[in-house]
Amino acid sequence: MDSGEDVYATFRSLILSADRKFSLIRDLPHRPSPLSDHHYHKAFKSYMRLWKFQQSHRSRLVESGLKRHEIGDIASRIGQLYYGQYLRTSEARFLVEAYVFYEAILNRRYFEGEGRDVGVRFKELRFYARFLVVALVLCKGEMVRVLIERFKAVVEETKEINSKQWKQVVQEIFRFTKAYGSFSNPRPMRYCIKFDTHSESLPYIARFHANKVLKLRDAVLTSYQRNEVKFAELTLDTYRMLQCLEWEPSGSFYQQRPAEVMENGRSAEFSATSGLIDINLAVDLLDPTLPPNPKKAIIYRPTATHFLAVIATVCEELPQDSVMLIYISSRGSTGCTSDTHVESSGGSGGSGRSSKMKSVPHASHDQSSSPETHDSKNGYVGSYDSCVLLGPRGNGGSNVLYPADLIPFTRRPLFLVIDSDTSHAFKADRGEPVALLLSPLRPSFEIPSKVDGPQRGGQFTFFLTAPLQAFCSLVGMPFSDGDMDLYDAAENIISRAFSEWEVILCTSPILNLVWAQVLSDPFLRRLILRFIFCRAVLSLFHNLEDSDGSVPLCVPVLLDSLLPDSEVVASAVLRLAEHMKVSGCFIRR
Repeated sequence: MDSGEDVYATFRSLILSADRKFSLIRDLPHRPSPLSDHHYHKAFKSYMRLWKFQQSHRSRLVESGLKRHEIGDIASRIGQLYYGQYLRTSEARFLVEAYVFYEAILNRRYFEGEGRDVGVRFKELRFYARFLVVALVLCKGEMVRVLIERFKAVVEETKEINSKQWKQVVQEIFRFTKAYGSFSNPRPMRYCIKFDTHSESLPYIARFHANKVLKLRDAVLTSYQRNEVKFAELTLDTYRMLQCLEWEPSGSFYQQRPAEVMENGRSAEFSATSGLIDINLAVDLLDPTLPPNPKKAIIYRPTATHFLAVIATVCEELPQDSVMLIYISSRGSTGCTSDTHVESSGGSGGSGRSSKMKSVPHASHDQSSSPETHDSKNGYVGSYDSCVLLGPRGNGGSNVLYPADLIPFTRRPLFLVIDSDTSHAFKADRGEPVALLLSPLRPSFEIPSKVDGPQRGGQFTFFLTAPLQAFCSLVGMPFSDGDMDLYDAAENIISRAFSEWEVILCTSPILNLVWAQVLSDPFLRRLILRFIFCRAVLSLFHNLEDSDGSVPLCVPVLLDSLLPDSEVVASAVLRLAEHMKVSGCFIRR
């Protein structure tokens, strides 16, 4: 029989081995590949061996000096591995596994009761930050609130660490949750069969057939705005689009019980001696009836070369029957130069304030940022000089992405969503035909002076991911949990309109093939319907004109029967406005 010293030595050896394997995957790209698959498999195997060893020899390890925070550290690493695997594959089971491990760490309070050890407190703070990201992605609103309070309390209690840095992280999560709004919204952003499948139009979708049918398999998402709302490397806009491209589980997961919290804000007490985390708990949180999520590469403030390299890799691996979605939310620039202008991190929506115009100009541009803006030297600044900024590194060089940079990738089916004040530069007819949804050049609001741009994210993105909440934001109507009956009825108005529009799209003999070949995909079809809604709402909103840059565009054009002034579209918007008692904000042309 092994002695306690031998067991402890073996345990330390397993920790060193697992840590070495973990360090090898830190810098791997968040894309599946034979090399990354190999390293992830070895890291998982090593940490699972370590976890089972400490379970089997718990009493001897404790006698030899094993601390509870060391158990928490192992579990936290396993949670990190699962979340990393989710980022690589977008498989919900990995995200749920990460949540299960993190929740067990919280409930068993592995990082508490260790005195004022600075190293342990630092690990505890990092654990809360990582758990918050996972809880946000899973939309576990009650758990997010518990974690924020606990996180804030630890930061305030611990004076020995760099409290300024961690207080900034606390401010980030408060800003993020405030901007995101209520987690109790009964209509999730994720694709929910209960809410997003319309029984009236379902037979038409089932019978719909195009010469070529494509499915969304991959998406590349990036966002950068000055002073943008973000938490860690997850910006508000990419978070919304990430949610929009996931399936919403049903059953027990959708009605998951809230976290159990004591009166003092701490989680309910569990056995202090238990080190077992039941990994099979994740089975109860999954919905095996759903198809897989599209893979998503979320890129935080990349260089242009890195961004294009990711797109090239995805294109190379894209199956023949698939389409790739590229989503860019960014402030733009016309006449991009190599002059360096370093900015502070951040901003959402990319817009400033105005008390005169219903359409709010972007703070970084005094003039229109249309791709046809006149320039005395070159005659005009066309789409060759209009670009989007990918980060705070300056106004030129590797920090900018030009529309022409994407031309080589049009050889494969693309679905582009651009939310920028230079989005219309991407409509130039070059390369192979692709589907384009382009934001207005400036956002619009009923009361611009009361709108804080950095606190709301991109308006176009908001409409594509949460149309009713975006509508309320447009007309200056706060979204309150106390008016759920009002919002349920409003959601039903929108759902009936979407159902009608789906039938029109599916039965039209003249729908452009670019749109027809992606119409069978539920995620892309929902984006198209929400675009039609957004275009109609903004067009009828105080009768804004397309030429004003205040209305989104799509390329190629959709059906004339679904234009904003058509009866089937305009009547739905006006019906919604009347229900919400904001009819005065909308004018029928």
